[in-house]
Amino acid sequence: MFRFPKLALTAITSVALSLSAHADVTDFDKSQLHQHISTLASDRFEGRGPLTEGERLSVDYIEQQFKAIGLEPGYHGSYLQSVPLAKVTADQNMSLKLGNLSFINGPEYTARSNHITDKLKLKDSEMVFVGYGINAPEYGWNDYQGVDVRGKTVVMLVNDPGFATQDPNLFKGNAMTYYGRWTYKYEEAGKQGAAAAIIIHKTDAAGYPWSVVENSNTGSKYTLVDDNNNLGQVDIMAWLHQDAAKRLFKNAKLDFSKLSAAAAKPGFKAVSMNQQANLEFAQYSELAESKNLVGMIKGAHRPDEAVVIHAHWDHLGKQGGEGHIYNGAIDNATGVAGVLELARTLKAIHAKKPFARSIYFTSFTAEETGMIGAQQFAEQPPVATKNIAAFLNIDGMNVGAPLDYVLRYGNDVSELELYLDRIAKDQNRYVKPDPRPQAGLLYRSDHFALFKQGIPGLLFMSLGDNDPDYIPNRYHKPADDYDPSWPLDGMVQDLQLMSTMAQQLAYGDDWPKWLEDSEFKQRRAQDGR
Repeated sequence: MFRFPKLALTAITSVALSLSAHADVTDFDKSQLHQHISTLASDRFEGRGPLTEGERLSVDYIEQQFKAIGLEPGYHGSYLQSVPLAKVTADQNMSLKLGNLSFINGPEYTARSNHITDKLKLKDSEMVFVGYGINAPEYGWNDYQGVDVRGKTVVMLVNDPGFATQDPNLFKGNAMTYYGRWTYKYEEAGKQGAAAAIIIHKTDAAGYPWSVVENSNTGSKYTLVDDNNNLGQVDIMAWLHQDAAKRLFKNAKLDFSKLSAAAAKPGFKAVSMNQQANLEFAQYSELAESKNLVGMIKGAHRPDEAVVIHAHWDHLGKQGGEGHIYNGAIDNATGVAGVLELARTLKAIHAKKPFARSIYFTSFTAEETGMIGAQQFAEQPPVATKNIAAFLNIDGMNVGAPLDYVLRYGNDVSELELYLDRIAKDQNRYVKPDPRPQAGLLYRSDHFALFKQGIPGLLFMSLGDNDPDYIPNRYHKPADDYDPSWPLDGMVQDLQLMSTMAQQLAYGDDWPKWLEDSEFKQRRAQDGR
């Protein structure tokens, strides 16, 4: 892993220190925060599901707040960016046959597609075990080297070799990389021309139990729609329970344990499974348009350069036969409330002492179903990606008491971490590493779509730091409701940190660099940054 020498780190820290004089202390209004959270997380907003009445109410509310604050329309003269969505529902009356074995939909496998088509069919598709399904030149790793998988079904392990071996010198050791995420694996399989990709689930490696896979993939899913109805993507995206995978490998006269161990070592070569995959299912696609929101404070000196402050507005809507409402008060009504208060306070500062760069305030759709709104913004931004200095993403805030630390997701990823270190220290706080790096949270929120365009960002996520009950009993559950007794002191503390960072970036001329070799760093270099 590339690391800056101490001299460079000192120089960058000095830049942040010199900018601190430009950062005014902001006075956040808790009553405003309570109002925003209670409104967005009310039952009337129906859990803020995309393409529902909850979307209409959420979009209208945020747009009206942008106008009241005095933000300029941030997307080509509008506060709204259209996001063409498809709601794709696969008929679950399907049967997967691998070799001469049949598997049960739900308990043993899931399968779906982003193709906008009525029927998917996999017939006698040759199966190839491709280890972790990773092609990462910066790590000297290519599981597809020397094998042609066009039209075939690739079978792969979840996560990456670093987690499997716990070797800190292999990928990032225990911390999941981008290459460990299922989204990457399906994308790469499509690039390689595979007809289908099957990921073998393992709870510790995935960071969540099989129930999450089953619940997430057997209902309707949302996807962006390209000019080719997504037909350039891999046809079928499937998961296979580890116990089912062991049966498959045994039937193919392959040793699952030995092959898994071999796949975690450099030089692994893909292995033909001498089995064929067969699967057929119908699906229904509903095309519609969702909305991102974009407001801005126009910079006085370099308005074409930008800093973006963001929180996704959507949550899980209504679910289940009884129509349970998933209000998502913490995730992410608090984040949207935070963006609105940052917009209000920074607008007041700008009126007295104008920012050099523009500051965009955004709230995207469909984060919970795959960062779809973020992808649309990243691919069609209001300013050139090379001119976006940083993307600050809020995905759940601390509604309790202040903390003596702030969480950092990722390590030695970008120079924005140096801003975080300096400002936290000024608040008499320390930076605490992600306690669950193996879960890959750095790659599971909207900033990641901007990463892929080379734009460095930070994730501000505080889920249950003052409430150990939150993650097991309220996160992504109907119990994530608003509580008027929340003190919000921790929220104000984090907003002050973000405000300082945003001011330093908006007054300054720094272009935070990527610290590690990655495709994100390479993408930024293409833009000359």
